[in-house]
Amino acid sequence: EKQSLRYKIPKELFFNDLKMALDKLKPEAVLAFGAIKEHLEVVEIAAPLGIHIMVEKPLAANLEDALKMQQLANKYKVMLLTNYETSWYPSTAESFRLVRDSNFVGQIRKVVFHHGHQGPKEIGVGDEFFKWLTDPVLNGGGALMDFGCYGANLATYLLNGQEPVSVTAVTNQFKPHIYPKVDDDATVILNYPSLQVIIQASWNWTYNRKDMEIYGDSAAIIALNANKMRFRNSKNGAEYEKTVTDKDIAVYTNPFSYLHAVLRGKEKPEPFGLYTLENNVMVNRILEAAKMSAATGKTVKLK
Repeated sequence: EKQSLRYKIPKELFFNDLKMALDKLKPEAVLAFGAIKEHLEVVEIAAPLGIHIMVEKPLAANLEDALKMQQLANKYKVMLLTNYETSWYPSTAESFRLVRDSNFVGQIRKVVFHHGHQGPKEIGVGDEFFKWLTDPVLNGGGALMDFGCYGANLATYLLNGQEPVSVTAVTNQFKPHIYPKVDDDATVILNYPSLQVIIQASWNWTYNRKDMEIYGDSAAIIALNANKMRFRNSKNGAEYEKTVTDKDIAVYTNPFSYLHAVLRGKEKPEPFGLYTLENNVMVNRILEAAKMSAATGKTVKLK
């Protein structure tokens, strides 16, 4: 009722039974942007009907659900995409272009991700959102799941689907009076054969941030936000900034345009692309290992 009034949408377009809605409307695709734990149920209902699916990040609340969703998507031959805000960023596309299309960066040795904000309550999220976002079952965890998934997703794309050798994580609960059931801060170290990735996910940043730093032996790329970038050369230390937009590099600046392009065959997801199922199952593998590491205080080795 609240959303119907807010957006002036007829109440008859709202349903409280997904199967009934899909049977009646027969859509090409369904977008699940609610509680992460509910993603599995959406796939269980939509996939057998041949309906494509896009979910909000992360793919699933845990690895077991992610693997079930992958199995269903493959069985019924439907696309299962995952949306991240950073997938829309021109700075993300430009960073990966420079890494892959030139010798600008050289051999990458370290990548650092900072994602998060002051906290869900502190930034004033709605009551319905707050309840499941801070629930260890419905969200799968706290800041680790909410923002750790970004770095895992970007790193998996950057490294063409390579699995980390090991995952080490520390989580904290700095504000138990606000978030009594989940972590509100996480640091995750992913070790690969030739480089290290550091993921810093937090509900304790001074300000909202989604930025990444890529350090190579030739140059460093720092994507400060969606558009602003900073570069530094290793030889002379020269530093410069530039602003990049979707006019400078091809990128879909919202998930709905991307989904439409994929459905119409205008866009084909590349292997381990940011939206792809194989990338986001790997994200859940990393997050599951991070949760285990944080709980045991030990480094978790992957296959």
